[in-house]
Amino acid sequence: MLPGRGPNGRAAGLSRVMGTRVAWTPVGDGEFFCPGCGGDRNYQRLTGRRRFTLLGVPVLPRGETGPVVECAACRRHYGTEVLGHPTTVRFSAMLRDAVHTVALAVLAAGGACSRTALTVAAGAVRNAGFDDCTEDQLSALVEALAADTGRIQGEPCGAGLAIELHEALDPLAPHLAPTGREAILLQGARIALADGPYTPAERDVLAIVGAALTIGADEVTRLLAAARTPS
Repeated sequence: MLPGRGPNGRAAGLSRVMGTRVAWTPVGDGEFFCPGCGGDRNYQRLTGRRRFTLLGVPVLPRGETGPVVECAACRRHYGTEVLGHPTTVRFSAMLRDAVHTVALAVLAAGGACSRTALTVAAGAVRNAGFDDCTEDQLSALVEALAADTGRIQGEPCGAGLAIELHEALDPLAPHLAPTGREAILLQGARIALADGPYTPAERDVLAIVGAALTIGADEVTRLLAAARTPS
């Protein structure tokens, strides 16, 4: 058999004569977390049209393809679902806001009058990214929250505060590992325990935090009990 005349040779020859080409058209751009690069990158959102080619020349349309997301750095193509993953900058902001909201909710449940609880809460918020957060700022925010909602400190978590917790935590939870979700709950627990045992109102808030973070009720109970045990 002559070289290039076998089945593989014929297939290779046909692929050089006939094939399919995709013409991509940009339809949007932005910044995303590239799973290939492992960091924030610019992207283009592309739609494509397939064409059958003969000797490299497009001759017949073969339908549309995409849309896809093309990384401006590595040029790889990804499904548009990658845009649902927050950028590292956005993720940091979501985490910072979540810790701040949990701290305020726990303080509003009964710890705002305790300087110890305020100190623990301010430290957690600063570690999350609000570098200038102080105990006095948190105390003022809790007082403003109580005045705005008409709540009395120590009351069970109201509907408005529960909604704020879910708004801060629901979008974040799918992007956190289990240990990350537990860490946020435990931060709230440490704030609640800074001035003594949990109050019913603090337990109510922490149960809502756990549910928003998709932590099961039994696991929430276990974690809150573990937080009471000195390390």
